[in-house]
Amino acid sequence: MLYIVATPIGNLEDITLRALRVLREADYILVEDTRRAGLFMKHFNLQGKRLVSFYEHNEEEKIPRVIEYLKQAKVVALLSGSGMPLVSDPGFRLVKECIEQKLPFTCVPGASSLVNALVLSGCACDSFMFLGFLPKKKGKRLKKIEDVKNLGRTTIIFESPYRLTKTLLELKQALGDKYCCVCREMTKVYEEAIRGRLSEVIDKLSGKKIRGECTLVLQAGDKRPF
Repeated sequence: MLYIVATPIGNLEDITLRALRVLREADYILVEDTRRAGLFMKHFNLQGKRLVSFYEHNEEEKIPRVIEYLKQAKVVALLSGSGMPLVSDPGFRLVKECIEQKLPFTCVPGASSLVNALVLSGCACDSFMFLGFLPKKKGKRLKKIEDVKNLGRTTIIFESPYRLTKTLLELKQALGDKYCCVCREMTKVYEEAIRGRLSEVIDKLSGKKIRGECTLVLQAGDKRPF
C-alpha cells in the first residue's frame, strides 16, 4: 500500500497522529532529501526507517523499484520536503503508475501552504485557481500571467524569494494594481502575510531580504476585498 503523506510546512506540531502511525508502520519511506528527512524522523523518534531518495530528477528511475515493493505488499510512504507531495513536488508519475497497475494508494491529509495562504490572504476563498510555480522562461511566464486576466477568480502562485519582486512587477504591469497577499515562513515564528495592492506590497518588500519560498495570493477583479 502506498501512502501519500502530508508533512508540516513549518511548525512540526502540525504533524497528524495518522501520519505518525503510517510512518511507524512503513517498510520504506520515499523522501526528497534523506538528510533533511533523517532530522525529521529523529524529531519524532522514528530513527532506523528505510529512507529511499525520491526526487524530481530520479523519480522515473526509482518508480519500478517502488512498484515492486508495492507488489510485495510492503507499506510505502511518500513524503515531500514539506506539505503535500505531488503539489509542485514529486509523486505524480508514481501515482499514475499505481493507477495503471491497479495498485492501492491513499492520501494522508495535513498542512498545505496553498490553503494556509488562501485563508490568511483576505481574498475570496469560494473559487480559486492554483498555478504552482510560474515558468522560468520569460515568454512562457508572461503568457501564463496574461492568462490570469481571464480567470475571474482568486489566483495562487508559488514563488522563489529570489524572483518574487520581479514577478510582482510583471503581474502589476500585465494585470494592473490588484490586491494581493504574499505569505512567507507560514506556521513558523516569523510568519508574515504582506497584504495590499501590488504596488504597496512591492514597496513593503523594497530593500528587504526575503527568505524561504513564498506563496502569492492574487485577488480577482480590481476592488479590495475589504
